[in-house]
Amino acid sequence: MRDTGQMNAPDLRSQHARVVRASVEVVANAGIEDLPRPTPCGEWNLGDLLAHMTVQHDGFAAAAAGNGGDPTLWVVQPLGSDPFGAYAAAADRVVTAFAQDGVPEREFALPEISPITTFPGSQAMSFHLIDYVVHGWDVARTLDIPVSFDPDVLDTAIEIARSVPDGPQRLQPGSAFAPGLAAAGDAPQLDRIVAMLGRDPGWTSPT
Repeated sequence: MRDTGQMNAPDLRSQHARVVRASVEVVANAGIEDLPRPTPCGEWNLGDLLAHMTVQHDGFAAAAAGNGGDPTLWVVQPLGSDPFGAYAAAADRVVTAFAQDGVPEREFALPEISPITTFPGSQAMSFHLIDYVVHGWDVARTLDIPVSFDPDVLDTAIEIARSVPDGPQRLQPGSAFAPGLAAAGDAPQLDRIVAMLGRDPGWTSPT
C-alpha cells in the first residue's frame, strides 16, 4: 500500500460542504434568461458552466462510492427544464457522499485528472473544494452579484491554489485552469485565489 500521508491530512468535509452550499446559493439567483451569458470560465456561457458543475458533483459523488472510474459518469448532459433545481440536487448528493464514514481515507478514481492512478479521498476533496470556490466566483461574476466564503475556507483554498502547478500545461486543451495572473499583494484573498487559477479578478460581463 502506498503512503498517502492520510494520517496527517485535514478533514475538509465541513469546509467543502460550505463551499458547495455557497455555490448553490449563488446559482439560485440565476434564471433561464441568464444561461446564454458569458462567464469568466473560458468560452463557456452560464449554461455550459452549470452543466459542467452539475456533472462534476455527480462524478465526485460516484468516486466517493468507489465508482468514479466509469467515464460515462463524467459526460456532460444537456440541461433539463429545471437546471437550477438539478444543480442543487447534485450538490446535495456530493455533500452527502463525502459525509459518509471513511471517505477521506478511500481511493478516488478521477479519470479526467488521471486515467491510470487513484487519489486519496482527502486530496480529491481538495480538488473539488477549490473548483467550487472558483466556479462559485465564476457564477457570481456572471450574474454581477457578490459571493463570500468563510475565512477558514479561504485560508484553505489559497493553500490549495498555491499547490496547483502553473506553466505551459495550463494552455493544453481541457486544462482545469488557465495560466495564473498577477494580483496585488493587498487584494482580497478571494481575488488572489482566482488570479492564481487564471481568472481576472476584475472581470465583468461584456453584455
